[in-house]
Amino acid sequence: MTYLDRIRTSADPEALEQAYRSAVKSGEDAAFTGAVESAYAETPDNVLLGAWHYRLAYELAQPARRAIPWLAAIVLAAANGLIFWWLSAEQYMIRVDGGGHVPALLIVWAPIGAVFVMALLVAGGLHRPKLALLLGAIVVALGAYPLWARTLIGDTTLQRHYLDQMIPHLALLAWSTVGIFLLRGRADTPNRFAFLIKSLEIFIMAGLFAIAGGIFTAITAGLFEALAVTLPDLVLRLIVFGGVGLIPVLAVAVIYDPGAAPAEQSFDEGLSKVIATLMRVLLPLTLIVLVVYLGFIPFRFWEPFQNRDVLIIYNAMLFAVIALLVGATPIRPETLAPALRVWLRRGLIAVALLATVVSVYALAAIGYRTWEGGITLNRLAIIGWNVINIGILVGLLARQVKADGRTWATSMQAAYGVGMPLYVAWALFVVLAMPWLFR
Repeated sequence: MTYLDRIRTSADPEALEQAYRSAVKSGEDAAFTGAVESAYAETPDNVLLGAWHYRLAYELAQPARRAIPWLAAIVLAAANGLIFWWLSAEQYMIRVDGGGHVPALLIVWAPIGAVFVMALLVAGGLHRPKLALLLGAIVVALGAYPLWARTLIGDTTLQRHYLDQMIPHLALLAWSTVGIFLLRGRADTPNRFAFLIKSLEIFIMAGLFAIAGGIFTAITAGLFEALAVTLPDLVLRLIVFGGVGLIPVLAVAVIYDPGAAPAEQSFDEGLSKVIATLMRVLLPLTLIVLVVYLGFIPFRFWEPFQNRDVLIIYNAMLFAVIALLVGATPIRPETLAPALRVWLRRGLIAVALLATVVSVYALAAIGYRTWEGGITLNRLAIIGWNVINIGILVGLLARQVKADGRTWATSMQAAYGVGMPLYVAWALFVVLAMPWLFR
């Protein structure tokens, strides 16, 4: 009998308490919590389920206590930094048609970083070493594949475009690999959405580390310059690229608790609370910008149809809007004030609706350019991303039609979760299939 069946059929408070303690012992407390929430949504007048609903809501809101595995984090971050430093040498520049085009480090940094992040998670308590080795081998192979596959493309311009595309697509696949590692056996909606929220926090923390590292580098170079000492290139690369290699491992160590499932992480303190508040503050501002922008479209309607750079901006905007929607969606809406929940839902729906309109407009523009100039490697990749992102937004809006005041947040979380495997599938297609399609 599932937890949901037991909760539906039981009116005995002691039996529910025993079921909860048993779930905590077996590490299934997230499943028990989800079952309580589902049962409470079905029968909101049930006093016993209402008491459990608020008990679990406040328990989950308590800060999680954990010990950061600093020794493992420092050792792994240093190893990652040394590899980044080594690969930053001029000899590892990828050359196209006899000229240097892009450093190999830009292509492979994310797959390498993913391996060290998974090693940190294993060292921190997520005991899946075999899965980490398997996924590590896969992501490293994916990182190495474009270095060979680019030679299948005869046109040197298309080779450059393919290599440029590998930078974001391999980073996305590296992130997805870590997600598969964390979500193995618990890929339900709450855990998927929690993984997205924690990923957003880690990216922002990495940005803060990068800013601090940039300041440190500038101060170091300035001090030596004041003494008329020029640091050798070897040392400068160690500071810059070695420092960059520290960031992914340290950011994960600070933000993520490997001993807990994604849905059991802390979301109501420190940076988590700041980011959620910031995203919700940006929501009405984004709404205003989108309304004003849509007002200007009739006067500059043909601009994206004629200007490639405008289309690139549109696609970057679309990813930014989806990130904003994810960050502003509450992971536990019951902890928000009722009025805030209502207006937050309205704001999220409005932004998603306007972003869909702009995205369809951008898709029409890229479709027109493809019709006029033919399919290219870049256009095919952009069309795929546009279609997927529009599908996520439309799915989100369709789910909101059926959702009510209690289920709207869960419905949004499910829409984002559906988009995750689509992102992975298209990124794999771009990395693996493009060289064969454009030989």
